[in-house]
Amino acid sequence: MVDDLVDSPLARHGFTGRCVRGKRVLGQTHVAMGDDLAELSVWAENCYSPDPLYRKTKLICTMGPSCWDVDTLVKMIDQGLNVARFSFSHGDFETHSRALRNLKDALRERPNKDVSIMLDTKGPEIRSGFFAAGGKVELEAGQDLILTTDYSFKGDAHKIACTYEKLPQSVKPGSIILMADGTVNLEVVECYEDSVKTRVLNHAIIGERKNMNLPGVRVDLPCIGEKEANDILNWGLPNGIDFISASFVQHGDDIRELREMLGSRGRNVQIISKIESTEGLRNFDDILEASDAIMIARGDLGMEMPPEKVFLAQRMMTARCNLAGKPVITATQMLESMIENPRPTRAEVSDVANAVLDGSDGVMLSGESA
Repeated sequence: MVDDLVDSPLARHGFTGRCVRGKRVLGQTHVAMGDDLAELSVWAENCYSPDPLYRKTKLICTMGPSCWDVDTLVKMIDQGLNVARFSFSHGDFETHSRALRNLKDALRERPNKDVSIMLDTKGPEIRSGFFAAGGKVELEAGQDLILTTDYSFKGDAHKIACTYEKLPQSVKPGSIILMADGTVNLEVVECYEDSVKTRVLNHAIIGERKNMNLPGVRVDLPCIGEKEANDILNWGLPNGIDFISASFVQHGDDIRELREMLGSRGRNVQIISKIESTEGLRNFDDILEASDAIMIARGDLGMEMPPEKVFLAQRMMTARCNLAGKPVITATQMLESMIENPRPTRAEVSDVANAVLDGSDGVMLSGESA
């Protein structure tokens, strides 16, 4: 049984939000549920066929130095590129405009193809500061480390600045702070007016301007700040983007405010909410109602919760999007090993396949394509 498809505002871009009615079974799973040997034999033969099965799942690829020349983009289009993602966490207007021009040149060579444009916002983030001596510092397990909200302070191995002014009011003794994608684990010992005393839980060597995560803490930063508004209004809308992928959405009101900002100029732009925090998970139903689609951003989400629980959150969000008839995209580390290697691992292939079988309408590549 193939489940019914529900009309979606993203349908013109090929996204069809799937609605679960009973047990969801795609054509790809018939091989596991074959009624007789003849049916199983047909599907087994497909395993060796050079012709791929018809693909409904969309491919989103991040634009970057590895792929934004015209020849490479033509090859990507031939291989099934559906959406080009422009990440405004990196690069400037000139860089992204050059990549967009190359994409349009590539599409002129493939006039029967269509590729949609996604602007991915930088979003709110917390970063560590600079060091007095530059370079890197070494942190020892068990030592004390002060985090100050005075970002002008040039730090060392005992005191480091951070960009989040409300850090002392947001955490409490016992809270965990993660730095540099989780390579540094800190436990809050004491909070002061403009700083936090922490204990380093593991040995690490870190550089300047590293990202910081506060698992389980609501970060009081706007989803759409001054930079995000500038990127959308002065680059995105003039260049005719199809999607805005809003980073670190925590409440449905974040999306409602974004729609209000877009106004009539952006009435045709579809908004994809990226779920990257436990706060976003808690408010998922409200966010889903306000959004056109959902992106499951497993990287930062995996920093906010135990990694072994990320798959539960992924399946929950996928199922709820299917029930609501809204598209859902699975992202982060889909084919991470292919940044360096020509072939993916078997675990990565299974991850992609299971995301699709669970109900993902799209899968996204980040560093793999950029």
